[in-house]
Formats: sequence, structure tokens, C-alpha cells
Amino acid sequence: MKIASFNANGIRARLPILEKWLEKERPEILCVQETKVQDKDFPRRPFEDMGYHCSFKGQKSYNGVAILSSTKPQSWSDGFQDGDDKEGPRLITARFDNLAVVNTYIPQGREPDSEMFVYKLDWFERLKVYFGRNFTPAQNLVWTGDFNVAPTAIDVYDPEKLFGHVGYHPKEHDALKTVMDWGFEDIFRRHHPDTKAFTFWDYRLRGGLKRGLGWRIDHICTTAGLAAHSTACWIDTEPRQLERPSDHTFIVAEFDL
Repeated sequence: MKIASFNANGIRARLPILEKWLEKERPEILCVQETKVQDKDFPRRPFEDMGYHCSFKGQKSYNGVAILSSTKPQSWSDGFQDGDDKEGPRLITARFDNLAVVNTYIPQGREPDSEMFVYKLDWFERLKVYFGRNFTPAQNLVWTGDFNVAPTAIDVYDPEKLFGHVGYHPKEHDALKTVMDWGFEDIFRRHHPDTKAFTFWDYRLRGGLKRGLGWRIDHICTTAGLAAHSTACWIDTEPRQLERPSDHTFIVAEFDL
């Protein structure tokens, strides 16, 4: 089984890239963030024609999350279900026979001294509560998406220069660790403990991709039982080199299930 994640930065703009990639890789599940489209305009037909069921929640121009799956989910839901959707659709959950998938687009946080940074830290806390309320670490659970946090020094191109910036800040590291400690393992690091690899290259940095000026902020994490069945995890940088790419690329985990 292949499970993948991709911040599309506009699903309609990235549709040619998505179609090409899905035809090539055929993951059973693809989680997409920053779809940036209202539900009525979600481009479900091309994906359905390829054999994928579409679960999604979006809004115009910002945010938006989707789960594309070769098997129809038994159920799906969006949000924390706690009455606070201040930042719009950023979380979607799909349940299958022996697997649950939580796809998150975690707030970026803007600046460390901003209210949005505090909101980001609170969002992580709410996420941990959400996991505790709806799941147990004994279940087969995938948590994936754009976390907007690079966990360690080898997850950013210049850890000394970037330390303390949003995305590589000690408070974010603590917040992420709190959720990970609930019962998750970073599947990429399980297979590549010392590899410096990235999933995001800022458009604003000229030649950032070629110069290796990236961040690993897109992740696939699972509970221990599922991690034990993981056989590979890899980042596909080719889509980032195509015409009109997202600033992110695909991360893929494979499981023997």
C-alpha cells in the first residue's frame, strides 16, 4: 500500500501535475493540502475517472484539505469538531476497514511574536486532544500533511541561520513532540535516519531547488503497529521541477498490508 501527501498550493492549478503523478504512482491514498477551492468547484471528475473517491473540505483561495482514495471510506469528517474553525478547513479524517487517516494543513504561524504563532501552538494542542478523543495508539492510524515544522537540524538547509524562525522554532519543536509522543513515528526518519532531504522550497529564494535551499515540513507519521509494516518512505522531487509547480512536492510511504 502506498500513502502519499502533497501540498498542492491550489489543486486546480496543479491538476496536470497531479494527474500525471497519480497515473505513474497509483497510491491507494493521497492526502492533499491547500486545495484553495470551494467544495462546489472541487475538480472531482478527473480523479473519479482515475478510480479515486474524493473526500474534501475547502474554501475559496485559502486552505482546504482532501483525501483521494482508491477505496471508498467507511466515513469521513472535517475539523476538530470542537466548534472553532477560525482558520478554515485544515483537517480531514477518513476511516477505512483497518486504517484511519488524518490529513492536516497546520497553520504557518507568520512570526514568532504574532498571535498567529500562538494560534499555531494551540492548534497542535487541540490536535493532540483530537487524537486522544477519537483514537488509540494501538490502532492503525496515519497522521500526515503539511505540518509547517521542520523537526531537526537536517530538515532545513541552514539550521544556524533559520533557528528561531517560524517553521524551525523551539516552541514549535516542543509542540510537535507533544503530539508525536502521543504515539506516532516519523516514517521518513525510520527509513532515512541521517538523510538531508526536503519537501518544500520557497518560491522567493531564487534557484532554491537547485541550490538545495529547502525544508522538510511535509510528513507521514503513523502509530507503532503500522510503522512496523512500513517498507519504504521517499520524497519525489521531480514534480517540483515541472512547469507551474507547487512550492512543495510529494512524500510517499509504502506499507506491507
